[in-house]
Amino acid sequence: MRFWLRTEEMALEEMVQRLNAVSRHTDEIMHQDIIPLCAADIQDQLKKRFAYLSGGRGQDGSPVITFPDYPAFSEIPDKEFQNVMTYLTGIPSLQDAGIGFILVIDRRRDKWTSVKASVLRIAASFPANLQLVLVLRPTGFFQRTLSDIAFKFNRDDFKMKVPVIMLSSVPDLHGYIDKSQLTEDLGGTLDYCHSRWLCQRTAIESFALMVKQTAQMLQSFGTELAETELPNDVQSTSSVLCAHTQKKDKAKEDLRLALKEGHSILESLREPQAEGPEPGVNQDQLDNQATVQRLLDQLNETEAAFDEFWAKHQQKLEQCLQLRHFEQGFREVKAVLDTVSQKIATFTDIGNSLAHVEHLLRDLASFEERSSVAVERARALSLDGEQLIENKHYAVDCIRPKCEELRHLCDQFSAEIARRRGLLSKSLELHRRLETSMKWCDEGIYLLASQPVDKCQSQDGAEAALQEIEKFLETGAENKIQELSAIYKEYDSILNQDLMEHVRKVFQKQASMEEVFHRRQASLKKLAARQTRPVQPVAPRPEALAKSPCPSPGVRRGSENSSSEGALRRGPYRRAKSEMSDSRQSRSSAGEEEESLAVLRRHVMSELLDTERAYVEELLCVLEGYAAEMDNPLMAHLLSTGLHNKKDVLFGNMEEIYHFHNRIFLRELENYTDCPELVGRCFLERMEDFQIYEKYCQNKPRSESLWRQCSDCAFFQECQRKLDHKLSLDSYLLKPVQRITKYQLLLKEMLKYSKNCEGAEDLQEALSSILGILKAVNDSMHLIAITGYDGNLGDLGKLLMQGSFSVWTDHKRGHTKVKELARFKPMQRHLFLHEKAVLFCKKREENGEGYEKAPSYSYKQSLNMAAVGITENVKGDAKKFEIWYNAREEVYIVQAPTQEIKAAWVNEIRKVLTSQLQACREASQHRALEQSHSLPLPAPTSTSPSRGNSRNIKKLEERKTDPLSLEGYGSSAPMSKPPEKGKGWSKTSHSLEAPEDDGGWSSAEEQINSSDTEEDSGVGPKKLVPGKYTVVADHEKGGPDALVVRSGDVVDLVQEGDEGLWYVRDPTTGKEGWVPASSLSVHLGQSGSAQCLSSSESSPGSAVLSNSSSCSEGGQAPFTLQA
Repeated sequence: MRFWLRTEEMALEEMVQRLNAVSRHTDEIMHQDIIPLCAADIQDQLKKRFAYLSGGRGQDGSPVITFPDYPAFSEIPDKEFQNVMTYLTGIPSLQDAGIGFILVIDRRRDKWTSVKASVLRIAASFPANLQLVLVLRPTGFFQRTLSDIAFKFNRDDFKMKVPVIMLSSVPDLHGYIDKSQLTEDLGGTLDYCHSRWLCQRTAIESFALMVKQTAQMLQSFGTELAETELPNDVQSTSSVLCAHTQKKDKAKEDLRLALKEGHSILESLREPQAEGPEPGVNQDQLDNQATVQRLLDQLNETEAAFDEFWAKHQQKLEQCLQLRHFEQGFREVKAVLDTVSQKIATFTDIGNSLAHVEHLLRDLASFEERSSVAVERARALSLDGEQLIENKHYAVDCIRPKCEELRHLCDQFSAEIARRRGLLSKSLELHRRLETSMKWCDEGIYLLASQPVDKCQSQDGAEAALQEIEKFLETGAENKIQELSAIYKEYDSILNQDLMEHVRKVFQKQASMEEVFHRRQASLKKLAARQTRPVQPVAPRPEALAKSPCPSPGVRRGSENSSSEGALRRGPYRRAKSEMSDSRQSRSSAGEEEESLAVLRRHVMSELLDTERAYVEELLCVLEGYAAEMDNPLMAHLLSTGLHNKKDVLFGNMEEIYHFHNRIFLRELENYTDCPELVGRCFLERMEDFQIYEKYCQNKPRSESLWRQCSDCAFFQECQRKLDHKLSLDSYLLKPVQRITKYQLLLKEMLKYSKNCEGAEDLQEALSSILGILKAVNDSMHLIAITGYDGNLGDLGKLLMQGSFSVWTDHKRGHTKVKELARFKPMQRHLFLHEKAVLFCKKREENGEGYEKAPSYSYKQSLNMAAVGITENVKGDAKKFEIWYNAREEVYIVQAPTQEIKAAWVNEIRKVLTSQLQACREASQHRALEQSHSLPLPAPTSTSPSRGNSRNIKKLEERKTDPLSLEGYGSSAPMSKPPEKGKGWSKTSHSLEAPEDDGGWSSAEEQINSSDTEEDSGVGPKKLVPGKYTVVADHEKGGPDALVVRSGDVVDLVQEGDEGLWYVRDPTTGKEGWVPASSLSVHLGQSGSAQCLSSSESSPGSAVLSNSSSCSEGGQAPFTLQA
């Protein structure tokens, strides 16, 4: 910059010097430095023509000034005479004037007195050198004689430095001056016109003045340009450049006009010469032409000096404009890069699962792609700066640091992206290893579970199982984590507390699984090393055994087995003794453990309060900094048209949420600071208030859609700037959704450290309630997306479950089975299970991003739950189940994505049907009591299946009968497990209160409506028959006291248990355990028709439960007994 300023100062100084020289030379050319007179100043005196410069020359080149006959010569004022003489003597060149002037005084028509006076006046006032004075004396005889006499007598009066010669006639004059140098009135041939001469002189002098003024104007203009301060912004610099260019163009136009004027004068001076040599051109005309040419040269010099200066000045302005553009681009790019740097600084998460890390990598790649535009622009701007430096820009010292900073920011961004990608890649690698290890562990567990224990009793079976285990263990080298310390060291750069804990748990799981494998391996080696001989124990007579409604698995009960009774007596004593010993050993550490748990509880409570306060402050900040500003008139001009009257859409009921937390919930939470284990009560008391989040979440799609349309609005940017928020508004609009999900995590933590405390039950209930709210919120988001349903969804009762399934239809009309459309490809349906109906909808994905991509559901049909039945298992696929309607007139085969989802739906539907059945029976009993008037009306009972079932079981135990209760499958007995095979639920059900019967089984009270695919209707099962039974279905899963059996095995019945389980002995291995009665059929004796374990109510449309399957897996017989 300083170099450029010095350069411009030098350019200005050089131009000023050159233009000053032009002005000086112009004065010299016009002799203005000696005689500062112009023809225009004395134009009136010159027009009198009492003296003129004709352009003639003497023999030695002396200029000739002629004084023509002018009668009023004596009346000319001295000032005028002096001015004319001074002007005329200043016209010839200095060289010619130095020779001396020749004066020709024509007084041929005058008197001697006038001649004398004129000569004396001229001699006294002539300002230049004189060479010769020639006087044409009067021509009259008297005056001529008088002049001769008077001249002789008055010679002393005419004493001058030059001789004065009295001439009598014109021919005498020709002897001194050639005729060609004299005008026509003196007998010469010189062409002279006084008016023309005066016009030419005026034009030449005017042109000279124009040249001088132009030089001075350009000098001032150049000084003005050079002294103009350079602006600091693009617009001002462009304006200055435009203004200076306009002024330059005007100056150039003045130069062009001056040049045109000079050439025009020069042409007019050359016209006589062009006409021919006859008239001739005198020396003064030649001098005039030379003068104009010299003036034109000076004007050209002026233009050249200005053009050179302008070129440098224009270059400076253009470079200044380039610099301002560069600086503006630098500021914009740097602001963007700073924002990018701030955003990339938020990419601190390394992921907590493989899917999460992959999602983070996709987010990072997307962010890098979006940021690449800014980075490329920064690199391009840096290259532009380098180009300016190469072009010798004057502001190199300003440009180079900015280019280096841009390159540094780009390199820093690339390095940070690479670092983040490296960390995430490392995290991805670690999570893949952890996933591989966990998958390996799961496969190992599955392998152990799939090895049949009975087959391992033989040597061949043990060896085969041992080979499987050894082969599996060999795969651990590439699948399992070898050393925990090595993992910590290798992934130290990404390990945080949570990830280290996850790695430790995976390693512990792996170690535990390997330990189980090694124990199984050792056992199998022992079995393989010796030949085992099957033992055939003799089973006691089953009819001699006393029945028990709730037997202990694996323990035979009866008066004839005294050893069993002894075991029952000794078992609890030894167990109690062992527990007392353990209690004494652990009593000393119990206090320390409780104190540690109390510290953890306080820590969780502190986190709950801190995050709650921060949450309230954030809500207030959004409401005051954004929502309130939308009503501020001073901010109205920043609002886009799409935001007018849309505050409720954008913010939903955030204000209601804020007031609840600020005025109520936060204050109540603070009351539990000293007893954090009781904080569950606070949640339970305010659980209904949390329903406000459902309204907020339902509005969230509309809010996000509006935000996406108007996120670039200047209003949001200004509010964010005022609040000094790093994140935009949409991040704060997500806070309520994040907060309601955060509570369940905190409650889980609190519950983990409060299991033995007073408020544990409240915490568990609060957690369940919060999870229920989250589920209700999620379900409501799907419910509002249903289209095409004419009724009121609220009339269908509470939404219990919803999910997507593959559905086939297999309808039966009358006795004919018809498959609609014979579908090979299933229909994709989204099912909504309500308390009173199940809805089938078609899911339609919407285009867009975020909430705009949320699906909608097109309603197709619905089934009333009062007429619905289910079959839990369908042949060929463990993930399928049936939902049928109106005694299987309509059958829908539903395939769940996983077996777990299927089990959850089946259980939920079972609960609904059970509740309906219970309500039906209570209504029936109520009617019967009213009719008989023998008993008072029963108190209202809960429709909950579990509670109703517990009361019925209690009644059955009091009456010493075995209940055939479906809820038994979900009870807490040792053999409890979800039904997996052959258990279908239909419109019929087992009686919840079976009448007393000698055989202990209840029969159907009325005609049975079975869901069996054979469509056989029958009576209830026959009484238990002692003896041998054949296993008709594999039984591998169950509790610790379950017996693993295979189809075709023969077992001895030991005793009957409740919940459809029988206690049997395997005669080949001697092992005993519980198996489902549905898996057995009588081995000896005649077989009867298949009977369904079900009962029904007589009321039409009642919910029915069935224990049959439309197609049991593997072609097994349905859930029946063979009598």
